Amino acid sequence: SLPSEVAMEDVLGLVIGFVLVFGIPVGLLLAGWIIGSTVESAHFRRLAEWEQRLSAVMMSNMRQLPPNWQASDATLVVGEAVIATDRFKVVMASLRNLFGGRVRSYETLMERARREAVVRMLRHAQQSGANVVWNVRVETATIQGKQEGKSGGVEVMAYGTAFKVTGK
Repeated sequence: SLPSEVAMEDVLGLVIGFVLVFGIPVGLLLAGWIIGSTVESAHFRRLAEWEQRLSAVMMSNMRQLPPNWQASDATLVVGEAVIATDRFKVVMASLRNLFGGRVRSYETLMERARREAVVRMLRHAQQSGANVVWNVRVETATIQGKQEGKSGGVEVMAYGTAFKVTGK
């Protein structure tokens, strides 16, 4: 039992203070993790669906087509994606920076942006009537959130030469 000089109001005040100081930030981080994970999982599912739909469009980073292929209607195709990071990833990356090592929270961000850019490039190729995208290149850039409250993100651009190929 509690000593007589400690009033129940003091204990209640301590509990409320503890919840305000620790509970709200932890709750916000937890909510950010749940919402961010849900959005990220849905994006990965949509990307897998698009990649399946676009599997008929062949893609390679090689510079030259095989000699037996007959290519026509060459055109440049581009796909770009910008994905912003969420607060939970920023907090996790900041903690990782204290100790060093891989920043896994940003790896999924990069993967999503890269896959989204490639899907957009392949959709562009398909819309132009091409069945092959050759000499594919992927460029990345980091977007820093310099202003207070801005978290930044990543930009990925995929580009290549699209052809309609026969004889493959």
